Amino acid sequence: MRDAAPGTGRWRLLFLLLAAAVGVLSLMPSPPQQAGLGWDKLDHLAAFAALALCALLGWRGGRAARLAVLLVLLAYGAAIEVLQMLVPNRQAEWGDLLADALGIGLGALFALWWLHRRPPAARPQSPP
Repeated sequence: MRDAAPGTGRWRLLFLLLAAAVGVLSLMPSPPQQAGLGWDKLDHLAAFAALALCALLGWRGGRAARLAVLLVLLAYGAAIEVLQMLVPNRQAEWGDLLADALGIGLGALFALWWLHRRPPAARPQSPP
């Protein structure tokens, strides 16, 4: 018997791969320029939006579980910023953590929209 919703395994795997890639790229002394979107804050926003999306689609649960997942992601972003103080050519920035938080919020909104959307035929009809 499976306790996870169908398709969550793929989202979990994608989340783990993205989390590993974000960690590696964030802690490299000189990450490849091709890995970025052209602006550091946009990189943070996009990475954490993708992480939040994958996390919420991979680990579905109630409101408390979703909030816990998002707080763990924010803690991951904070841990990366702290660790960057130990990496040559890298520095911790509050702006990066803010971009992480905004990305988490955007990713969460998209995930919630995705989970609650229904095709038009499945929507309840309003009485005339």
